[in-house]
Order: sequence, then structure tokens, then C-alpha cells
Amino acid sequence: MRWAADAVATMREGARLRLDYSAQSLWRVDRMIDELRRERTPYAAVETMLRGLGAYAGEVIVRQTGAEWWTAGGDHWIRTPDGRMWDPIDEARRCFAGDGSLRLLCRDATEAAGPRT
Repeated sequence: MRWAADAVATMREGARLRLDYSAQSLWRVDRMIDELRRERTPYAAVETMLRGLGAYAGEVIVRQTGAEWWTAGGDHWIRTPDGRMWDPIDEARRCFAGDGSLRLLCRDATEAAGPRT
């Protein structure tokens, strides 16, 4: 997804944060979002970045599980092979609100999907 690629490029250039589409990289993403929240950064200032980071987490899930992106009415979800739907973009917003984790979302989606064949 283009939003994910844009987030990777922005983080590499602006924040000097290298994102490699691994589940481990989501630890760094969660910490960065948490830091923005603690600094009381206005939501409007980070809304696009949160969308990109959520899309990035979605791409991590896609690559780890063989999931696919689903879109409808402007919303975007990940559908894992077990049929479950996941909303990583909303999870990024929840992280910023202090009530979410992209790392844990990836862990849960990966465990629910089972081993990739």
C-alpha cells in the first residue's frame, strides 16, 4: 500500500527511523507514537502520519500472514487467511490516544492466522 511506503520514506528521512516491514520494527513505531502523545502533539498535526504508520503495520501483517487489504467506503482493513478482519489504521489512532499497540495487533493477527503455508 502506498501509504505504508510513504511512511517508511518519511520516517527514514525525517525521524531517521528505519522501518524494514518486520514485526520487531513495530516496537519502534509504538514508542514513536507514544512519544508524540506524551508531547501532546495535536492530532491534526499527525493524522496523516498515523494513517501511514497504520498502513505500515498492515503491510507487516500482510507479509507475515498472506493477508490481503480490503477497502470499502474509504475504510481500509486487513483480512487474514482465517477470515478475520483487522483495522491497523484505526489501531494507530488508538495508539496515539493511549489505548492501542500496533505491535500487539500484529502479534494477535499473526497468531490468529496461524503458520503461513
